Amino acid sequence: MRPMKRLLIIYSITLCVISLNAQQLDSNLKRGFDSISPLDVYGYCKTLSSPAFKGRFTGHEGFTSAAKWAAGMFKRWGIKPLFKEYGYLQPFPAPYSLIDSAEMFVTLIHENKETEIELIAGEDFLPLLFSDSGDNTAGIVFVGWGISAPELGYDDYAGIDVNGKFVLCFRGVPDRSDPAFKRHDEHRQRMKVAKSKGALGLFYIYDEPLANPNGERIEGFTPAIISSKTADVLLNEKRVTSLELKRDLQTYKRPISFELSPVIRYRVSGRYFPEGIGYNVGGYIEGSDPELRKECVVFGGHLDHCGPHMNMIFAGANDNASGSATVLEIAEAFSKTKHRPKRSVVFLLFGGEEMGLLGSDYFVDHIPKQFKRIDAMFNFDMTGEGEGVSCGYSSNSPYLKELLLDADRFVKILRATREIKRIGVRSSDYAPFFLKGASCVYFVSNGPHLYYHKTGDTIFRINPDIMSHIARLAFITGFKWADR
Repeated sequence: MRPMKRLLIIYSITLCVISLNAQQLDSNLKRGFDSISPLDVYGYCKTLSSPAFKGRFTGHEGFTSAAKWAAGMFKRWGIKPLFKEYGYLQPFPAPYSLIDSAEMFVTLIHENKETEIELIAGEDFLPLLFSDSGDNTAGIVFVGWGISAPELGYDDYAGIDVNGKFVLCFRGVPDRSDPAFKRHDEHRQRMKVAKSKGALGLFYIYDEPLANPNGERIEGFTPAIISSKTADVLLNEKRVTSLELKRDLQTYKRPISFELSPVIRYRVSGRYFPEGIGYNVGGYIEGSDPELRKECVVFGGHLDHCGPHMNMIFAGANDNASGSATVLEIAEAFSKTKHRPKRSVVFLLFGGEEMGLLGSDYFVDHIPKQFKRIDAMFNFDMTGEGEGVSCGYSSNSPYLKELLLDADRFVKILRATREIKRIGVRSSDYAPFFLKGASCVYFVSNGPHLYYHKTGDTIFRINPDIMSHIARLAFITGFKWADR
């Protein structure tokens, strides 16, 4: 049998199985369920991750163009504009930077001999995308987790002089079970501390350098990420690897800080746009109940990614064109239903998630006036890779898990669930909603997400079927929740 013919037969069988399962749904849900198409959702993901939108960096013209395109899709499906003052696009402040170029050289000193190594941008290091411009040559000091919290009895900077030098550290905290350290694991806090100690810049040690715009520009401060391979070169004089050093910090839970002999020259050039404007893209379908329609169930995901820097475009197909495409497909499915649920249903694509949940934070503080409360939030972040889905749900809303498990009878992709009991610094856009008391569910495909925040996160890694199946699972669950 020819390969193409075999694929068509397998695809037809899959559609038949889905159709048989969907026949158990009532006719209203079945209409929306059947409208969800792998090809459609893949097409939306492909469009959003295309070069036309230049990596959808919040504040940048590429993001604004993507937001207007998504608004046009809501309009096409007859979904009402969410914001009475603005239509589909809710503006919010979003200062941003574009990194034009960067160079990093390491000078190693051994037996009075100097050896200079040029590091490769994107492979050995990458500026943090909120970096200021600068050109400095200086020594380097390892400062553990980069935390100064004497009130907690912990200070990586105690007894160490970092003035006029670069500091090197890991991302993390000495005790993850202690919520008091949460604030100290935020990028903004760690950068401010380093700057206050006189450091020229902070270099994170990651396995590989990643694009990261989650922070604020500090004048004269040039932070970056370096690879663990590069860190091992810097640490070689101490006869320790970065992996061993991190294990020691985790094991002994006390500061391990020291000065290193290599000298680093780091030059970075960028442009800062303090007047940048981001947008949340929103539409809604009004609920059928005269009172309950004043409550809303939100289906949301972040539209933004990391944009264009240093002649590289971070397209963000999986993170998070896939989640945005899934929300769009769910919105289209709701538009096909004849009977609306009791509560209103809102579809939101956020800006500024990669910068630290800017858009979702802004939205929950500026809820549209037609709603008196947000009842629930369904979040979609990285739904494009793998063959299954993991879901988190609010621990105080066990009925959500029941609905998820029941809905999964029709799609059979749920691989894991967990309760959301608290919010950490690495949460997605559901976090502000959770903190405001809304019931929350998040959806993430099971990967592997190999090119997270790298230029390799392109449409070629995306699985159309997993996005459409997640859309079906969330559509059934969300409709029943909104109609309870």
